[in-house]
Amino acid sequence: MKLKYLLALATPFSLVLPTAAFAFPPAGGAYVSFFAGTSAPNDATVSITEFNPVAAKSAQVQFDPGENIGGTLGYDFGTFRLEGEMSYKEGGITSVTDSSYGTRYVNTDGRVGAFAMLINGFYDLHTNSPITPYLGGGLGFANVSLGTTRGVDATQGVINNHIFSEDDDNVIAYQLGTGIEVALNRLLSVDLGYRYFATTRASMRKDWPNSTEFRLASHNATVGLRLRF
Repeated sequence: MKLKYLLALATPFSLVLPTAAFAFPPAGGAYVSFFAGTSAPNDATVSITEFNPVAAKSAQVQFDPGENIGGTLGYDFGTFRLEGEMSYKEGGITSVTDSSYGTRYVNTDGRVGAFAMLINGFYDLHTNSPITPYLGGGLGFANVSLGTTRGVDATQGVINNHIFSEDDDNVIAYQLGTGIEVALNRLLSVDLGYRYFATTRASMRKDWPNSTEFRLASHNATVGLRLRF
């Protein structure tokens, strides 16, 4: 008796759910999107070359997560999407460890950022439902910026030590990503995405003749809206 009652209750839902699932598959065509989220830079090894006197050393830099915002303009061909992206992501420098001398700087106040322009391609795994997983990547350029960085010498307690000067460099950038698109209707979707973003080595030479070089890489999680038109 209980089983018949449960089956009777379940039947309407079994009919409604497939209907809802097929109600709003995303439409193709041109689209624009905007997204925001968090960027978590990987620890970076910074190469520092000094020329007076000549010396080469390295430092390990650790970061706090920061913001990640941007937008895209693209075209959905059905199973493949091609888009142009502009985005900005950054992270705060939390500590710098001089690998050559063992000096560690804490309570640092610097930051690293990247303004990127990429061409992305994504393959959509259509499920005949509002939910569409996707994967792909992109290639382009980024302006990597390094903020003036000062910190406290954790060994000697000396405060306001100058570590890096403000500078920037233009480099090649790329990303790999995956996510899901949830269609709210035929034209508007929510995008939940993950991107691994990385660049070639940026060379900072504002302290010429000294130079500071590093490669930026980060893990990025975003929530966005995609509007087709």
